[in-house]
Amino acid sequence: MNFFVISIKKYFFTILFLLFTISLLLFSNNNLLAAQNGLALWATKVLPSLFPFFIATELLCQTNFTYILGKFLNKFMKPIFNVPGESAIAIILGTISGYPVGAKVVCNLKNEKIISKIEAERLIAYTNNSGPLFILGTVGIALFGNKKIGILLLVSHILASIAVGICFSFWKKNKFDINYRESKFNSKLAPIKISDIGEILGNSIKKSISTILSIGGFIVLFSVILSILQTSGAINIAVNFINNITNIPKDIILSFITGFIELTNGVNLTALLSQDYYRISILLTSFLLGFGGISVLLQVYSIISKENISIKPYFYGKLLQGIFSSLFTFLFISFPLIF
Repeated sequence: MNFFVISIKKYFFTILFLLFTISLLLFSNNNLLAAQNGLALWATKVLPSLFPFFIATELLCQTNFTYILGKFLNKFMKPIFNVPGESAIAIILGTISGYPVGAKVVCNLKNEKIISKIEAERLIAYTNNSGPLFILGTVGIALFGNKKIGILLLVSHILASIAVGICFSFWKKNKFDINYRESKFNSKLAPIKISDIGEILGNSIKKSISTILSIGGFIVLFSVILSILQTSGAINIAVNFINNITNIPKDIILSFITGFIELTNGVNLTALLSQDYYRISILLTSFLLGFGGISVLLQVYSIISKENISIKPYFYGKLLQGIFSSLFTFLFISFPLIF
């Protein structure tokens, strides 16, 4: 028995990937439809909302905007978030750009020895967020058909991120990275020349295409994974089990499980919930936006693992952000003048 358990641990991913390949063949019809739906969701709702914003963000990075804003926020960062003032760049870009830009910026800061590993772990917990254009455009307008809901979710999302940042200022507060040597940070860029516009614009588009294609790939992949779990009956078993214990409606449970695995498909289901669960759907969407889903977690892990940054603070931080976000949303919708 011990030998059997050891063998499973040793070949876990081999077995997992083999089962995934077999499932693609067994449920090929449903998987094809799921891939098409995931691709359509990305192409019609995510791509138009995010791609222009990614380009704008890349262009903004070529200016002195982040340097000036980071310098201005320097005096607030250390006492509130327990990280250097230069880290404001990660918060700014992670908030305005969406997943997984925050993780990339944090890794760049650590790689350039601007922050230590411990400071990177603090930052990673709250700087990788859903972008405002995704929340306002994709979720608020495209899915819920209500810009007011998008604004409500965005405000809750940002407030929750700040709350998590304050909480994580205590993360390993009395520990220090002995391998870290602080370096002088200077991100001030030379003014942009007219002759550089073509090259800067071309590079911004290329980077934005790479990012948006990566997001599309994860959406399609996890759409197929969700299809396999649904077709095999795994999700129905989980839904029925939770329903029998809690009496929570199955549609709500299904939306939560789906969103916990993949954010875009999950919020798409929450937006389609019955009008009887209208407020619940908003609260659930707020939590899912804060957490981000396993799909985004794996995207982040693929980035930070190269810099030897632990995924634990990210997971704890996003779970806490989901809770805070839904709590703020609940407080907002409890006031008639606001909602």
